[in-house]
Amino acid sequence: MKAPARLLIKGGHLIDPAQNLDEPADLLIENGRVARVGRNLKAEQAEILDAKGKVITPGFIDLHVHLRTPGQEHKETILSGSRAAVRGGFTTVCAMANTDPVVDSATLVEYVKSESAKVGLIHILPYGAVTVGLKGETLTEMGELQQAGAAGFSDDGMPIASAGMMRRALEYSRMTRLPVIDHCEEKSLSAHGVVHEGLTATRLGLAGIPTEAETVMIARDLLLAEATGGRLHIAHLSTAAGVELIRAAKKRGVSVTTEVTPHHLSLSEEALSTYDARFKMNPPLRSQKDLEALREGLKDGTIDAVATDHAPHSLAEKEAGLVRAPFGVVGLETAVAVLLTELVHRGSLKLFTLVEALTRRPAKILGLDRGTLAVGAAADVTLLDLGAEWVVEAGSFLSKGNNTPFLGWRLKGRVSDVMVGGRPVLRDGQFMNGEGA
Repeated sequence: MKAPARLLIKGGHLIDPAQNLDEPADLLIENGRVARVGRNLKAEQAEILDAKGKVITPGFIDLHVHLRTPGQEHKETILSGSRAAVRGGFTTVCAMANTDPVVDSATLVEYVKSESAKVGLIHILPYGAVTVGLKGETLTEMGELQQAGAAGFSDDGMPIASAGMMRRALEYSRMTRLPVIDHCEEKSLSAHGVVHEGLTATRLGLAGIPTEAETVMIARDLLLAEATGGRLHIAHLSTAAGVELIRAAKKRGVSVTTEVTPHHLSLSEEALSTYDARFKMNPPLRSQKDLEALREGLKDGTIDAVATDHAPHSLAEKEAGLVRAPFGVVGLETAVAVLLTELVHRGSLKLFTLVEALTRRPAKILGLDRGTLAVGAAADVTLLDLGAEWVVEAGSFLSKGNNTPFLGWRLKGRVSDVMVGGRPVLRDGQFMNGEGA
């Protein structure tokens, strides 16, 4: 469906942290861009969208998504992942490079961009791998990856074990001005661990993953970023000690940003009462103390962004048992609703702060001209119905994966409408004709 020449969104409450706006306002979109923002707007020959009782925000940006293309389309496709993103309110997502084959060349970056353009639902920004084949042995041609359209560099799924390799990658990041997205895991410490090294692991008789498996690598890479002046982004932060390390580094002026997932903000190791592989992710669910520190870090700005780490797997893979099943959970369709339910509605996080962590801050991390509804900006828009209640049900996902830790949860808050470049994609929770087919 084409974007209407004029679309007037009336009667909503607009939150745009990039402009420090949090007030009732209308939004006029013309030819795919924001034309005016204000109260009681009027526009001749404009299509009207009634947003009474809803919150208007910039389209959400997810810095960490596994779309499984190329090569793992049995788990997810660009189409299914895009549809899941739209349902969750995301208009821009960043696709990780740990596919099969790995996105470690300009040709494969271009391929992901081309396939994404064919689907055309949302903006998909591919990351390029840091090392060839994620093997940690040879740096990719990071300059060529950037020229092909890579938004950043990551070996996510695999840590960069060599400090020398990481140092060189950070030096290149300084030149490209694109971040290295860092999977912080010291494999000699995580070894054959399945869940967090704590009471739950002991009770279930499972090998644990200690907090030091994350924090040792964070500490190393913060030192390297400080030495090189490179741009470091810590993926899926999960520990209280990690929050403290990053907080101290930021005070020293280190160029570091970080993200946290909805599952690490809403679940602790205590959620794993049985051997259910829906709760198996890397890093694992940590202690209640860690969860509370992550929430405080997001609240005070130590943690910059919320990212889903959306990692779909087939049903057969997740039913292989907790020890044998792969790490990872889906998150695009539940992320915002979970955080509204668990944090915003319970008063532990302001809605403004959550929107900022989904819009302005991730846009700033990647240097994107998105994440705002300022006049002249591309009209990527998400509308939230904060009072809508719904239950997470098996088989209801648009993603090919339904490996969610939130099965059966009753959530309060849902995305109702999404526009991408002024083009209505989702209206009242339903895809528009011709969109997402």
